[in-house]
Amino acid sequence: MGTLRDLQYALQEKIEELRQRDALIDELELELDQKDELIQRLQNELDKYRSVIRPATAQQVQAQQQSLVLQPDQHRSKRQAISAEPTACDISALSHVTLPFYPKSPESKELIKEAILDNDFMKNLELSQIQEIVDCMYPVDYGKDSCIIKEGDVGSLVFVMEGEEMTTQIWT
Repeated sequence: MGTLRDLQYALQEKIEELRQRDALIDELELELDQKDELIQRLQNELDKYRSVIRPATAQQVQAQQQSLVLQPDQHRSKRQAISAEPTACDISALSHVTLPFYPKSPESKELIKEAILDNDFMKNLELSQIQEIVDCMYPVDYGKDSCIIKEGDVGSLVFVMEGEEMTTQIWT
């Protein structure tokens, strides 16, 4: 019966080895979950900082458009890759940026939030980002018949119009 005892002992060793591996797997899964949470938090911070980075000016956009015009002797080539992510952004420089806050009524907050959610470009932002935009917007009064923005112009501001024709308030 020595072989049966040897087999039972070997089985116990394997069971213990499996328990240790299961414990290691559990630890690694916990560590992976923590890292996933960290990545998500950092991604949210990065999105927040990107949302306050100054957009391109009209001159920069015009210069880029002019550089894209093909000369008669040039041939158009296929693009290999396109990346919209900034490559030279120093996040540490933005870590102490504080966004301005402008008080507003709950009705105005809701109006601005709904306007952002109706915008095809901005509706996919996270709720925290939308809240930051709402908090940063401030009212601007324009005179009657003022040209606020013209279709086709390069813009870097968001406008939300509040009120009737005679009592219009514009949030920027």
